[in-house]
Amino acid sequence: MIGALILGFVGSFHCIGMCGPIALTLPVQHLEGYKKMAGILLYNAGRITTYALLGMIFGWVGRQLYLGGLQQWLSIGIGVVLLLAVLLKYTGASGTKSSHLPGIYLTKIKSALGALLRQQKFSTLYGIGVLNGLLPCGLVYLAIAGAVATGEVWKGSLFMAAFGAGTLPAMTTVAWFSHLVSIGIRNRIRSLIPVVVGVMGILLILRGLNLGIPYISPVMSSHSEKVVERCCHKP
Repeated sequence: MIGALILGFVGSFHCIGMCGPIALTLPVQHLEGYKKMAGILLYNAGRITTYALLGMIFGWVGRQLYLGGLQQWLSIGIGVVLLLAVLLKYTGASGTKSSHLPGIYLTKIKSALGALLRQQKFSTLYGIGVLNGLLPCGLVYLAIAGAVATGEVWKGSLFMAAFGAGTLPAMTTVAWFSHLVSIGIRNRIRSLIPVVVGVMGILLILRGLNLGIPYISPVMSSHSEKVVERCCHKP
């Protein structure tokens, strides 16, 4: 889960560029003190809720693959995909932009989000955060890949929640202090994103190799192997 926190923190400076305009238009700028902070946290709680729910869904997907005995190949495959994403996207080798969700879905999310923002009400902050979490984002996709690799519903949810918590400091700062974080600082920290993604990819590959290294590459037994083992140990 530490990797999810780090990915969220480093990636949050990318989020400022993407979601910063939403954070700057939240109906909290007229508030002061704890009321303003409560509103900002409510908005971010909505985002993290969406991430946690996505983690549950994709953790379940990973669980089905685990039950099929594919968890090793799943971990290695996701690790390879992350490394390829770094090579193609961050070295300029890719000539195409990252794919987007279908236009109809995106239009509906943006429409609902815009409707809530126009109301400028404190009561809409949580809903704004929930919808914000559904907007297309490459870093969220990477976090979802990590959630799938956990192979558990609750672990997937926790992984995504940790990712959301990692984005909290930067997103809270931009909503509270507006343009306090300069473009130069953001760009320097964003340059760490390929490093973090690459490290995650390597760790996932090592995890799938079953090298017997505690915490890094523990031995993973398939579901069928565990069932056989339990049956063999029955008196």
